[in-house]
Amino acid sequence: MKQLLMATSLMAALTLSAPAEQTDLTLLRQGEQVAIASDCQACHTAPGSATAFSGGYAIASPMGVIYSTNITPSADGIGPYSEAEFSQAVRHGVRADGAQLYPAMPYTSYSKITDEDLHALYYYFMHGVKPVEQKNRQTSLPFPFNLRFSMFFWNLMFADDKPYLSDDSQSAEWNRGNYLVNGLAHCNTCHTPRGVLMQEAGNRPLAGAPIGSWYAPNITSDAISGIGGWRNDELVQYLKTGRAEGKNQAAGGMAEAVEHSLQYLSDSDLKAIAVYLKSTTPIRDEGDTQPAYSFGKPADVENSIRGRNANNANHSLTNGAALFSGNCASCHQPDGAGSANQAYPSLFHNTATGMHNPANLIAAILFGVQRNTAAGQVLMPGFSSPSYVDKLSDAQVADISNFVLAHYGNPEVTVSAGDVAWVRQGGHPPLLARAQPWIMPGIVALIVILLAVCAGLTWRRRRRIARDNG
Repeated sequence: MKQLLMATSLMAALTLSAPAEQTDLTLLRQGEQVAIASDCQACHTAPGSATAFSGGYAIASPMGVIYSTNITPSADGIGPYSEAEFSQAVRHGVRADGAQLYPAMPYTSYSKITDEDLHALYYYFMHGVKPVEQKNRQTSLPFPFNLRFSMFFWNLMFADDKPYLSDDSQSAEWNRGNYLVNGLAHCNTCHTPRGVLMQEAGNRPLAGAPIGSWYAPNITSDAISGIGGWRNDELVQYLKTGRAEGKNQAAGGMAEAVEHSLQYLSDSDLKAIAVYLKSTTPIRDEGDTQPAYSFGKPADVENSIRGRNANNANHSLTNGAALFSGNCASCHQPDGAGSANQAYPSLFHNTATGMHNPANLIAAILFGVQRNTAAGQVLMPGFSSPSYVDKLSDAQVADISNFVLAHYGNPEVTVSAGDVAWVRQGGHPPLLARAQPWIMPGIVALIVILLAVCAGLTWRRRRRIARDNG
């Protein structure tokens, strides 16, 4: 679908704009490849939209919903942008009208885009994308996050606005991987933990971080907590198809990245990413003693639950084993080994069930898994509303999760109904979001205190002057 949208957009734009002989097709193709690697379409195309890059996609940030903008070359989009203004927006998060962008648009990574790639990207959007007249949906975050000018000071403190500089001590392949991971593909924006003010934690790059209901795992070279135990070809396979047998399968935001961007990168680019990731500084997560993908083994409990209730019994799915048998075993098999082609993956030797953080297991049950690649479509329904399968309660999802963890995954991890409730709601909000209701009262209280102090100092000064004059 993505390639069809982009191809349709490209053909329409070429038809409507300059004659083909006046169009630099080489530059156009380079710009398209930069756009794909940067995953522009995934965020700037609303679900179900037939017009690529026309905006309106709702990005669920911890501070509130941020709507992506129209970036087609129309009057409503970026048509009036000069290349310098385009560069300011992409690399530094400043719109043509001077307003600051929120870092949901990963300009903190795009700042590394080279001049050559930036020029090609601008050329592609101006000459290879169909203009769409569609007004932008306004983002309305609560105070104080609605004060866009505050991002200027955030950028001063935390944004790295330096373009990518090649490291001559490393190979060309390593440099390409670094450029992709920390620049175009912006892997760092999801996989790096965030600080109190939502800045990337520079001392733990790529060490894993919560992303709403999901968890972007540690992808440093650590052999236990990260991807140090993965072969390069397994990493390439995962990035291209969303699955590496015996290791992991992509879901949530990672499935979107694979579907809309990574699967279209060249094998050389995917290998470069693997080479770079395997060279990163290893970071071990506290408490990890073995790789997440190494946990579990086949375990069939069907015989222990068969015949326990009458054939016509109601409400008989009362524990994790019975719930697993009734809702999961038909696809993942009674022993948890998954289907023969692993479209329904094994639940053992699976990072989602072996991690110390069970968010991805819970989220997969609640929201399902969907991704389309050249290798085929993968679809798991979500057991929460809206869905065509049973809507499971928080307690039921917890029971299934604990059964899966105990038999196929990390048995030291347990899930409560409260954990499921948080994942269902979008994950634990960061401290800054939790503090939001108290920011305005805090500011008012601070102003009152300052006024009281000033009044007290003025009163004391006047008393002293009166005493001295008396």
